[in-house]
Amino acid sequence: MEKELAFPQFVPLHIGFWEHHADWNFDNINSPFFRIYLVMKGGAKVITNHCENALTQGHLYIIPPFTTHTDRCDGDFSLYYIHIFETMEDRRYSVFEHFSFPFEIDAVPLDKTLIERLIQINKNRKLLYSDPKKYDNQATLLQMITQNGMSDYSEFIETRGILLQLFSRFLPYSRVISQTTDVGIMNVKKFVREHVTETITVKSLADLCCLSEDHFIRLFKKEMGITPLEYIQQKKIEKAQTMLIFDNVSVKDAAYTLAYANQSYFIRLFKKFTGSTPGEYKLKSGSPAMTNIPANQKQS
Repeated sequence: MEKELAFPQFVPLHIGFWEHHADWNFDNINSPFFRIYLVMKGGAKVITNHCENALTQGHLYIIPPFTTHTDRCDGDFSLYYIHIFETMEDRRYSVFEHFSFPFEIDAVPLDKTLIERLIQINKNRKLLYSDPKKYDNQATLLQMITQNGMSDYSEFIETRGILLQLFSRFLPYSRVISQTTDVGIMNVKKFVREHVTETITVKSLADLCCLSEDHFIRLFKKEMGITPLEYIQQKKIEKAQTMLIFDNVSVKDAAYTLAYANQSYFIRLFKKFTGSTPGEYKLKSGSPAMTNIPANQKQS
């Protein structure tokens, strides 16, 4: 666990400043990267799980990856935005699986200085469009990831350091959600991650813990806040999202790879977690077939 928690690997995607005039209105956004906002003027709303969260001047915000949300703005609104992709490399767990982060924290003057420096050394990462349908797609994301192997190495290191520094601002206010004294639950999470493309039953996970199925379900929900089945489904759909965007697989192949023999069930499950069908999600990322993240990213 310590090795997996040790050091998040962040890849910058988009960095810039945007002024909106009642035009920041987008529905059912669900991305494989996370967002950090610094609001400079005005206000807006981000709606998640039917709950409205206000964005106001002088605050930092974070939206985790794979979080379905809707944006609403009915007036003048300006913000700095940073979109960040977390690569797993040698770690099995995302930092967002270890911690639950507050949506909002107070900003300090240094935050603006750091973001402005990010923009200065990442001039080609400004969004051309504010509509996620136009930038949250396979071609754009892979293009942004590829840029990491092309920039000056000193600027690359500085960028990584600033991203970590901004992200660290949320950590003192976060809540640990994956820490558990139960070794069985830790092994179950590891098993799901390693076997996400296989058929995984709740009973098989209970057997790993040498517990009855009912006892295991109660224990898992107490430790994790969700049922074992929900956890399995969540990890499979997250894997499906990255496959559809970065591997350009078909919906049928994604379902098959993740051990869903019933494609209709896979489609319903995908929509439940993301707000759109896998076909709609893939169409949104529409681009020619491309391969996985380039090898030159590994130098990061």
